[in-house]
Amino acid sequence: MMSRRARSFTILILIAAAAILLAMGRNPICTCGTVVLWVGERDSAKTSQMLADWYSLSHIVHGLLFYAGLWLLARRWPMEWRFLAALLLEASWEVIENTPMVIDRYRATTAALGYTGDSVINSLSDIAMMALGFLAARKLPLWAAVALLSLLELVPLFVIRDNLALNIWTLMSPNAAVQAWQAGG
Repeated sequence: MMSRRARSFTILILIAAAAILLAMGRNPICTCGTVVLWVGERDSAKTSQMLADWYSLSHIVHGLLFYAGLWLLARRWPMEWRFLAALLLEASWEVIENTPMVIDRYRATTAALGYTGDSVINSLSDIAMMALGFLAARKLPLWAAVALLSLLELVPLFVIRDNLALNIWTLMSPNAAVQAWQAGG
């Protein structure tokens, strides 16, 4: 259980992230006017606009990795403060990811050709997915957390030709061969 103070900080981080995204001009929900649970196509106009899509899995991976990183770097911190640190990292990423500079970089170098940024509801869902991954890592034995991480990277790799590892790779060092493979070539 989290302390009342940690729960308050959790809510404040979520409210701040939503407020910043709205102030940046992000749409609260899809401009199509609907909210659905799952979008299964990688290149749909609704990807990154709804509650979950293939990229939501990468945010669960964030949670698994943040748990491991904070276990290594901040092992003495109480668990709830490590969780809050991970939540703040993920919320910060959601804001940075939706800046024009990063959106343009995604369009230029990754499989997200028509990416226009996330809706606020999608960003909040992505933060929740990270929290799910963090909490799963806390409860799972190490071998199960590693297996889950592998599954969450391999399934999207084969289904949509993208995952967190490829996304980071193509953002940091674009590769024409990887981009051609992702495009189906």
